[in-house]
Parts: sequence; C-alpha cells; structure tokens
Amino acid sequence: MHIDWTQVTPWTSLAGGLLIGAGVALFVLLNGRVAGISGIVGGLLRPREGETAWRIAFLAGLVGAPLAWGLFAVLPEAQVDADYRSSKLT
Repeated sequence: MHIDWTQVTPWTSLAGGLLIGAGVALFVLLNGRVAGISGIVGGLLRPREGETAWRIAFLAGLVGAPLAWGLFAVLPEAQVDADYRSSKLT
C-alpha cells in the first residue's frame, strides 16, 4: 500500500473531528441523549409528544449540511485507485 503524504490533511481532519465531537457533546448535555442516527430515526417511527421537531431538524441538518456546502465550495471528485483483481482473497 502506498500513502500519498502530500494529500494527507491532518489539520482539516482534526478540525472536522473537533466539530463533530463538540456537536455530539452539546447534544448530550442539552438533551441527555446520545446522537445516534438509528435512535433518532426510530423515534420518528414511534413518535412521542414534543420529540418530533428536534428529530426532524437533526435529520434535515444531516442531509442539508452537505448540500449547503456544495453551494459554496467545490466538492472533491471521488477517486478510487484500487483494482478488485489484485485482491489477496482469491
């Protein structure tokens, strides 16, 4: 395996991880719940009074954030440089 060290972005990755961690920590502190997608969607399937709005807002943010980012920044092109024929599983 070869790692192209010119493409490694440790500071951007660290910043993203810190943002995710801060968001999850705030969610736990403010709601007393863990931000797990299966629990949030499951709660929409069995709604309780007063819990539907924040669950929909969470899912809208989950879907809307990448769409909003795409409006303001050029999204990188996904490229996979792997050959399925060179797998050691065969």
